[in-house]
Parts: sequence; C-alpha cells; structure tokens
Amino acid sequence: MRGERPGGADEAVSGVLTALADPTRRLLLDLLAARPEATATTLADGLPVSRQAVVKHLAVLDAAGLVSSSRVGREVRYAVRPAALDATARWMAALATDWDRRLATIKHVAEAAEQSAHPTRPADRLEGKGPAAT
Repeated sequence: MRGERPGGADEAVSGVLTALADPTRRLLLDLLAARPEATATTLADGLPVSRQAVVKHLAVLDAAGLVSSSRVGREVRYAVRPAALDATARWMAALATDWDRRLATIKHVAEAAEQSAHPTRPADRLEGKGPAAT
C-alpha cells in the first residue's frame, strides 16, 4: 500500500469501489448488514426495483467480495462479507496518510520560503517589529 498511487489499487479494492458506486447496491449492503442473511425476494420487498434487478446487484456485490451466497433448499441466501470492506478502508486510510504527509511537506516548504522572503533582523525582533513579534 505504501508508495502505491490511487490508480495502483489492487483489483479487489477497485471492485469494491465500483460496486459501492451504485446507490441501490449500497442500500442492499445496508439492508443485509442489519440481519444475518436474506434472500433476494426478501430484499426486493423493501426496494423500488424488481427481484431480478436485486439479483443482478447482488451478483456485482458478490463478485466484489462484499456478500456471499449460500443455497438452503430452493432458496439462495445472502450475507455480508466484511473483509473486502476492511481491505478497502485500510487502503483509503493509507492514501489519506500519504496525502497528510505530502500536505505537511508543502506547508513546511511554503513556510520556509515565506520566512526566507521576509527575513527579520535580530534588532527588529527585540523592538517588537517584524513577523516574529506577533
């Protein structure tokens, strides 16, 4: 993760981000997170989309590793798999840390440039003049 560029995220993270880009899939994930498991029919009851649309969205979530499916008799039950979300959250945290480090470097360089552009004499500081007096 360290030194990786945002475009260099592995396929798993890319799949998660792509899957979560759709609001219906995010809602499905929220609905599944509220219970141990559910069928596509049960999930479709609370959504303004067809059962077939729910199945297609669940297939995308499954391919991204966000949900798992298991057959129980004639039913297919879906459940949340948090590992892919955890990996994506770690990647995002590492990315944020890198940006924080870069911004701190930029701030340091800018402050050093500002200080060298407006140097104060030691006598000005003693008399309460110049930027160091504030």
